[in-house]
Amino acid sequence: MSQNKPVVLVTGADLAEPALQLLRDYEIVFAGKTPSEDDIVALCAQHDPVAIIVRYSKVGERAMAAAPSLKVISKHGSGTDTIDKVAARARGIEVVAAAGANAAAVAEQALALMLACAKSVTVLDARMHAGHWDKSTHKSLELEGRTVGLIGLGAIGQRFAKMADAVGMRVIGFDPYAKEVPGCVSLADLETIWRESDVISLHCPLTEDNRNLINAATLAACKRGVIIINTARGGLIDEADLLAALKSGQVASAGLDSFQVEPMAAGHPFLGVANLVLSPHIGGVTGDAYVKMGVGAARNALAVLAR
Repeated sequence: MSQNKPVVLVTGADLAEPALQLLRDYEIVFAGKTPSEDDIVALCAQHDPVAIIVRYSKVGERAMAAAPSLKVISKHGSGTDTIDKVAARARGIEVVAAAGANAAAVAEQALALMLACAKSVTVLDARMHAGHWDKSTHKSLELEGRTVGLIGLGAIGQRFAKMADAVGMRVIGFDPYAKEVPGCVSLADLETIWRESDVISLHCPLTEDNRNLINAATLAACKRGVIIINTARGGLIDEADLLAALKSGQVASAGLDSFQVEPMAAGHPFLGVANLVLSPHIGGVTGDAYVKMGVGAARNALAVLAR
C-alpha cells in the first residue's frame, strides 16, 4: 500500500482515462478482468481502500470488514444489486451509482433487440446465409400502432419510451417510484401491462420483490405472441418459464441482454432457440458509455470523499 496516497480499488482491469485523471490524487488498484469476491476481499485487506469503484463481481460484507477506511462504494453504471447495501449502511459506507451514464447505450440496445425480434432479423439472416429466400412465406411484425409496456421508468426506460413513441407505438409504463414521466407515456398497473402489451420491455432494478417477475403466471396473463425484451437484470425473468412460453408460442420471441447466471454456461437451454435474440450483457458497453460511467463513478466517489 502506498505511504502517500489513499487507495481506490477498481473491481475490473481498467478505467477510462478521464476518470483516472479525476482520481490522480489517489493510488488506483485494479482487481483484474474477472475478479472473484474472494479476490476483492483479499485486495481490501491488502490495500485498505477509501473507495471501491465497482465494475464486476460482488462487494459484500466481508470486503467491507476488510477495509476499515472504506467510505464509499461507487458503481460504474446504474445497477447496485451486486453491492450489499444493508451491510454498507450498517458500517456508514455510502453507496452511489452513475445513474443515467449508460442510459442512451442501454435504451438503444433495447430498441435494437425489439426491432430484431419484430423483424425476425437473426432468423432471416441465418436463413439467407444458408441459401434460402423467404420473401413469399415470411411476414414480420409492424410495430406502428402496437403497444409497448415498460416496467421501470428511470433514465433508461424514459429514453426508450421516446424511441418507441418515435416508431409510432403506444407506450404504457409501470413504475411506482416515477416522479415525472414523458408525455408519451401513460402510466398503468402491472395487470394492464400484461393484458394490453404487444411488447414488454424491462428497465427496472432487481429487488427481492420483483425477482422472477416474468414467470409462468404473468406470461399466461399476456397476449399470445407477446415479445419480451430484457436489458435490465436476468433475475427479473424465470428462464425456464420463458423458455416454455417461447416453445408454446405464448411468447413470439424474446431479446435478452442479461441472464440469471453470467456468463451464460455452456449447454444453457437458451442456446440454439431460434426465436431468442441474445447479447452478452453489453447494452451499456459502448465507447461513449465507458467514459461516461467511469467519469460518473469517479465524480460520485470524490464527492463523498470530500465531505
